[in-house]
Amino acid sequence: MKIALTGNPNSGKTTLFNAITGKIEHVGNWPGVTVEKKEGTIKSAYNPRGVDITAVDLPGAYSMNPYTSEENITKKFIFDENPDVIINIVDSANLSRSLFFTTQLLELGIPVVVALNKSDLVEKKGNTIHAGALSQHLNCPIVTTTATKSSENGLELLIAECIRHVEKPHKQIAAKIDGLKEAENEKEFKAADKKRYAFVDKIVSEVERRSISSHEQTKQDKIDRIVAHRVIGIPIFAAAIWAIFWVSQAWLGPIIADWLVGLLEGFQGWVGASVEGASPILSALLVDGIIGGVIAVVGFLPLIMVMFFLMALLEDCGYMARVSVVMDRYFKKIGLSGRSIIPMVIGTACGIPGVMASRTIKDERQRRTTAMLTPFMPCGAKLPIIALFAGVFFGDAAWVGTTMYFLAIVVIIISALIVRKITGDTSQSYFIIELPEYRFPSFKRATISMLSRGKAFVIKAATIVLVCNAVIHIMQTFTWDFAVTEVASESILASIANPFAIALLPLGFGLWQFAAAAVTGFIAKENVVGTLAVTFGISNFIDVDALELMGETGASAGVESAFAIGSVAALAYLVFNLFTPPCFACIGAIRAEVDSAKWTWGAVGFQLAMGYVLAFLVYQGGTLITTGALGQSFMQGLIVVIAICAFIGYLMASGSKKQTA
Repeated sequence: MKIALTGNPNSGKTTLFNAITGKIEHVGNWPGVTVEKKEGTIKSAYNPRGVDITAVDLPGAYSMNPYTSEENITKKFIFDENPDVIINIVDSANLSRSLFFTTQLLELGIPVVVALNKSDLVEKKGNTIHAGALSQHLNCPIVTTTATKSSENGLELLIAECIRHVEKPHKQIAAKIDGLKEAENEKEFKAADKKRYAFVDKIVSEVERRSISSHEQTKQDKIDRIVAHRVIGIPIFAAAIWAIFWVSQAWLGPIIADWLVGLLEGFQGWVGASVEGASPILSALLVDGIIGGVIAVVGFLPLIMVMFFLMALLEDCGYMARVSVVMDRYFKKIGLSGRSIIPMVIGTACGIPGVMASRTIKDERQRRTTAMLTPFMPCGAKLPIIALFAGVFFGDAAWVGTTMYFLAIVVIIISALIVRKITGDTSQSYFIIELPEYRFPSFKRATISMLSRGKAFVIKAATIVLVCNAVIHIMQTFTWDFAVTEVASESILASIANPFAIALLPLGFGLWQFAAAAVTGFIAKENVVGTLAVTFGISNFIDVDALELMGETGASAGVESAFAIGSVAALAYLVFNLFTPPCFACIGAIRAEVDSAKWTWGAVGFQLAMGYVLAFLVYQGGTLITTGALGQSFMQGLIVVIAICAFIGYLMASGSKKQTA
């Protein structure tokens, strides 16, 4: 037996799916989070009869007449897969809007059971919905549910009703609404919609009683006047992001990280003692290369997970949807819309699902531009890099992460303008989003979200990062004639990285170790920290005091000397790694979403150029401000930057000619 879960975005559909299957799917307060179907088996607690039932969580949809790609997925599944029964999740707090979709489902000839969800919110507002009367009007079963509750949530009754309804189906709305026919043109389509809305409004007027008129301003409306204000909304957003970075990177995260690193170092010491007497090369590879490198990456896991937890709370309370509204005013000026911010926010966890979420954007040029620019947002893999350099060079200052976050937004805005000029596009963007009601966030859901995201980070650290660290250590141990060398600068790794290091001299970090880390970062951004750990022989990046001891060189002592670069160059290196192309997997996701090799290679080239130019400006400008002189290799870097800007300017001019033509 196959059940399809359908409903409007924000109706609680994915929450209900998680509850009845035990799956852990990401829950967000905006359209576009669920962009593919998800499947799961109904838990025995809600299926006492033991019937073999598969539930399919379909993307949110407002209509069976697809406007977005996610609505098209829902329509195709229902028509092509022919589910045994459809559970239509209806938001009780928005009954009129939800029932439009319900009436379309009832006309398909597939058994439908309506889950009247979020019933707790209806009671809280003092409203009432007569479920029995609604069931008679629609001629289908109605079950009141509260998917967020662990007990007395109506879910067992819902599944039982689905089973009964399939075994003994009864006639539902078999015919179209009176006077409604298949629309052949836009005029008829609008007329059909009007009749359907009139039909729904008539039902709602008879089954729903509201204590507060929808025309009256509520507390939520008053909050939105401040939070979603076109001017005040920006500093509020900035303050929220700063608070998240302060808690995760400067306060709670490091406390937990210190404890975790201590345990991991104890394990490293135990392994070292266990292999004592074995081959020195193999011992160093295992203890220093593999384990030490992985510890350096995993040591930042608490910082990342605390940030994931706090971000999940913001999403769950309904705030992030307001960010889309605030940013839409500015994004539409650059040819995008507030819908573009959704993939970018999702991309703060991982760039791959962020890029994939761009498929919900109907306009092709906007979709491609969003997929191309989303990787500029600091993702979970980039957070260890931010945390490392914020801790080593800037005393765990929260402003570092916050600055990188908002610098990414500025870079995206500038880049979107450039891409719009290059493509010669002058179309206007339109953005409609339903703002969910504010609610107290669920710590349980935030914890589940944090653990699922953290799991992905650990898996990558235990596979890709582990292998890369092993390879890096081997390449650093041997020369090209496979002789063991104690001089790392003579190793295979150094010889490969040196040409790249020369190109990075104008950026302030022309050391082969940094070049090697930047290159391995293209495989996975976590590798940047792992490679630095292996090449510099540091496994504990969390304990700043230990780094200070390592950095002592006679009269001059400082954390910076452990890396042999200053804070300005460190900031430039951070910027370089954040804004150059993402990992290979994310590039593959971009290729799939833009569906164009030209756009994919253009994205990679543009990202590489942007990272180089920004790092050059940060290093040379920062050096000039702090020392009164320009940095090393200024002229060589300036030539490269001018060449990059000239080429981009040429493409923009060509795009303007296309627009004129």
